Amino acid sequence: MKYKQIIKGQVPSKSNCYKVITIHGHGSLAKQEVLKEYERNFFRQCTIRGLNITGYFKIEVYVYFRSMRSDLDNASKIILDCLQACKVIKNDNRNMEEHKWKFVDEKDPRIEFVISDDFTKSKDL
Repeated sequence: MKYKQIIKGQVPSKSNCYKVITIHGHGSLAKQEVLKEYERNFFRQCTIRGLNITGYFKIEVYVYFRSMRSDLDNASKIILDCLQACKVIKNDNRNMEEHKWKFVDEKDPRIEFVISDDFTKSKDL
């Protein structure tokens, strides 16, 4: 089965969304507010949350950034993390195939994706 979704907003780059903090004398990573806000917006807009794909899946992602400066690979990681947090997928390590494209839309940054849960694992894998 295929599921299509559009999420409005600029997806942040994962590499720039964490800061080092100290907890009980030990270093740790904490999410910055820009990432927390994107995750909240993603959850609100995601109409397929709770789908809970437990098997292998494939995904096509069209990312519309405000400019060409943004990093597609880091955005992809954020999107998979958000899909897991929304319980669309059980675990992003079940991702067997991923296609992604980068576009610029200054006025309407967003992601559009199609996720398919009918991926069957090849006997050669």
